[in-house]
Amino acid sequence: MPLRKPLSDEPCPVARSVDLIGDRWSLLIVRDAFDGMRRFGDFQRSLGAAKNILADRLRKLVDAGILALQDASDGTAYQEYVLTPQGERLFPVVVALRQWGERHLFAPGERHSVLVDKRTGKAVPAMSPKAKDGALLRPADAEVRKVSQGTR
Repeated sequence: MPLRKPLSDEPCPVARSVDLIGDRWSLLIVRDAFDGMRRFGDFQRSLGAAKNILADRLRKLVDAGILALQDASDGTAYQEYVLTPQGERLFPVVVALRQWGERHLFAPGERHSVLVDKRTGKAVPAMSPKAKDGALLRPADAEVRKVSQGTR
């Protein structure tokens, strides 16, 4: 099987992001970290991923600065994985994926988990990109300006 070319030199931010966090396990690890998971065994039980795959994804997320290893908060000899500020900035990505899935992957009335605001107990409102003036920004209202050859 040919090795996949890393996209770290790609001028597209989406390609670079997907290269780092776009696989199933990495995004689910980040999701679980937002839900308060910190220990290898907890991630393994939640995800059911093979230990070698989980260890690899956790290492990559630590190397990328999305997670950090720290001593266990309960004083045991374990180490815990915690989201860094960079990792916490993935929250809108996880929320957007969740909301897209709620809208498109569940039958009407089908049960699913719900993301709620702890302060109000109400469901988090649907996210949508907005223009500078606050108007809803649709795909047709935006364009990607590609980097020209030789300029970066």
